Amino acid sequence: MTLDRYPDLDLDEGEVRTEELVAEEDVLVKAFALGPGAELSPHEHADSTNVFHVLEGRVTVIQNGEEETIDAPGVVLHERGVAHGARNDTDEVAVFTASLCPLPS
Repeated sequence: MTLDRYPDLDLDEGEVRTEELVAEEDVLVKAFALGPGAELSPHEHADSTNVFHVLEGRVTVIQNGEEETIDAPGVVLHERGVAHGARNDTDEVAVFTASLCPLPS
């Protein structure tokens, strides 16, 4: 498998880009690129587990109102129903994937 659908990494301040890498009946993997100061707002998936894999840069992960900075390479588990999001507090682009399974019904 290649990351030929990896998002373009020339991002502006606050810009978020996302691209589906894998979309199957039981799993979704998306790539997220966060420009400086960009944020993926906290949200939850009641019936799905979500795993972030930080690939490049540093991501501030928000989970149930708590924040933790994760450097690449890093992995963060979000259990089912746990509110989670991500923010880039750096001057560089940050990239991570999010794997969601099973898919919400």
